[in-house]
Amino acid sequence: MSQLSPDRQHRPADDPIFALNAEATRRRAAGESIVNATLGTLMDDDGRLLVLESSVRALHEVPRDEWAAYAPIAGLPAFQRAVIEDCFKGREAFARSATATATAGGTGALRHAVVNFLAPGDAILTTSFFWGPYQTICDEQERRVDTFPMFDAHGAFDLAALESGIANHLELQGRVLLILNDPCQNPCGYSMTRDEWRGVAELLARHAARGPITLLIDMAYYLYGSAADPRAHLDVLEPLLGKIGLLFAWSASKSFTHYGLRVGAIVACEPDESQRRALTNAFAFSCRGTWSNCNRGGQAMVTRLLSEPGLARACDAERAAAKELLMGRVRAFNARAIPAGLRYPRYEGGFFVTVFADEAESRARHMREAFGVFVVPQKGALRVALCSVPERDVPRVVEALAD
Repeated sequence: MSQLSPDRQHRPADDPIFALNAEATRRRAAGESIVNATLGTLMDDDGRLLVLESSVRALHEVPRDEWAAYAPIAGLPAFQRAVIEDCFKGREAFARSATATATAGGTGALRHAVVNFLAPGDAILTTSFFWGPYQTICDEQERRVDTFPMFDAHGAFDLAALESGIANHLELQGRVLLILNDPCQNPCGYSMTRDEWRGVAELLARHAARGPITLLIDMAYYLYGSAADPRAHLDVLEPLLGKIGLLFAWSASKSFTHYGLRVGAIVACEPDESQRRALTNAFAFSCRGTWSNCNRGGQAMVTRLLSEPGLARACDAERAAAKELLMGRVRAFNARAIPAGLRYPRYEGGFFVTVFADEAESRARHMREAFGVFVVPQKGALRVALCSVPERDVPRVVEALAD
């Protein structure tokens, strides 16, 4: 007789991505030639985790007592201020209306949004290609995931499908929590254009009076895209301040290459002070009821890297070199994948690319068995984590995908 509650007796043992990564690691350790394109961590060309040295120094310089003490429930005030400044970079209308709460990575920010902006049984709205843990978060919190087709017939972001989804959610559940991962979307690598963002802003404004609409931007990869200004979309979103809810899931994991520290934040923009205070209280309450408080030493490290000019410059320079390493892989993939006839969304930067494929499970299995190439199967597609693939192995990945 199981002691588990009936609704918890059949949970999967491991995340599918981590399970594939474990298999690839075992086979490589056994002597096989393996290309592991599963896990979303940036690796150097020798297969080692790429870690920014300025982040390492800042981490080691955190005083003992700073590490050992509890952090405030909502995070260190200096950390909150630094994250807001990093999110908005001089866009004062956003910064003035913002509140930030420390979370356990960007995943914690997503969790807080799902719990606080939807009732049990309600659904988030997101793109048809989405990061798998969105589903896990919703399942765990007794919410659901609804999607709209991400791309239209021309390969552009499908604004008409989004508008239909918003109208449907307003009619059925009276509110909308829309989650968009941009730039460098996981799993597609797609970055929306300014015109696409303008279209999103216009359709959100059209529906704002019909019920509560909240847009959450999952910005985990925002520093790895090809755009000169990764925050340019904020300019077209500014007219929405005070009309809809604007949330940002901020993460230090990719930006500072310290995935295991679990340092993140949920940032909310609300011009009305009383409403902003209610948001801050709700997030702090969720923190206390979930993880209580977050990693104080990690917050102290990130605060220094964001706010001390010398450290910030060093970190930016190291990240630029890491990004160029990644962009070399992106260019190598595009140069080979297009002539090979692979179908995939526009890919100009980021950790991942998704190749459209029928029978994705069987194709991924064939790639593992015949080529030793590990990718992540999804519905109608294969996700390739180029962040972990040396440029010299990109031709092998493309050959396996095209087989």
